[in-house]
Amino acid sequence: MRVCSGWRRFLIFLPLIFILPHFFSVKQLHYNSNVEDLPKKKQGNKSNHLVLGPAAGQGLRNRLQCQGIKALNQTHSSASSHVSSGVDDIAFVTVFTIYNSTVNGRADDQLSHLVTVGNASYTKVERSMAILNVFINFIQVSMPRSNVVILTDPESDLSMHRNGVTVHPIQGEYSRDQLMLQRIRSYITFLETKLEELSQKQGHNHHYIFTDSDIAVVDDLGYIFREYPNFHLALTFRNNKAQPLNSGFIAVRGTSDGILRAKIFLQEVLKVYGSRYMGASRMLGDQLALAWVVKSHPSFDAKKFTKALAFIEDIGDASVLFLPCALYNWTPPEGAGQFHGMPLDVKVVHFKGSRKRLMLESWNFYNSYSDISDMLCLILKSGRTKYDF
Repeated sequence: MRVCSGWRRFLIFLPLIFILPHFFSVKQLHYNSNVEDLPKKKQGNKSNHLVLGPAAGQGLRNRLQCQGIKALNQTHSSASSHVSSGVDDIAFVTVFTIYNSTVNGRADDQLSHLVTVGNASYTKVERSMAILNVFINFIQVSMPRSNVVILTDPESDLSMHRNGVTVHPIQGEYSRDQLMLQRIRSYITFLETKLEELSQKQGHNHHYIFTDSDIAVVDDLGYIFREYPNFHLALTFRNNKAQPLNSGFIAVRGTSDGILRAKIFLQEVLKVYGSRYMGASRMLGDQLALAWVVKSHPSFDAKKFTKALAFIEDIGDASVLFLPCALYNWTPPEGAGQFHGMPLDVKVVHFKGSRKRLMLESWNFYNSYSDISDMLCLILKSGRTKYDF
């Protein structure tokens, strides 16, 4: 697939108008390099339109520099062809479900919860699907040879008709209160299935990257498996004592040994989750369990989390690669603070929490101009704002 034209064929083509306090269009934003800080909103309030603020990291070495939303330097990803040079295939795996009670809700209830992005209005289900499709879009731009696997509730009404995308139903408890717990169970079941398939046939490696569906892959992640050939699974970390590990990105080497050891590792996380953190089953429990499994290992030095440098440690029987969130799980709030802006070699942007509107706006921008660096300036300058979505 030719990357230069591939994005034109994506399912989602969102409207190309950003609504700002001064009603700047995408073209005006792109060419007006003097658009700077707009009036600040009170902390805690959420915005229903895109708000630009100061870009963190300006003047710092190896950080994206922006004038307005025009990049003054280029991210490493924008200089590449976005085509993986590796021989192994990579599949992105995410858990996603549609709640039938929402789908079958009354029409007037759905209309009362409409959210507008540009010229498009979305119900709750429609905006969830828009996020999922944009997640796929970014993967197919940055890594066109990769596939996407969606793990879902067999009772869900989810249906996807896109090239390179597979819906994989797995039985379980997908209620909102149990979804984080079920996500780990689904990962384990999926790995067991792949382990069984590998035992029945020989073939080239197919690596797996388990992610949240609110991320944008902006560079080739096959690099991880080539640069670090000996790890079984990879996690992302940040300098946060309570929650140093983010569960929104877990990479697994697609060998029998890698899949087996990753499965055993996640089974231990699931055990700790169930015994220690069920009070946080709706949110954060998986990250707390991950941190407990890693930090409780006798030889592990948690001080390594204070430096944004990749390292490998044996945790139980698994060789675990720890990747810095600053590159592999960059989020707008931390990017504006702890990460001191956006590194030029950032590979994954995570629109967690109230930044999901920004994910759609970012795809609108990229879909219009096909410039990753300028799009990242838009994200960097918008990331301090919480959005209504």
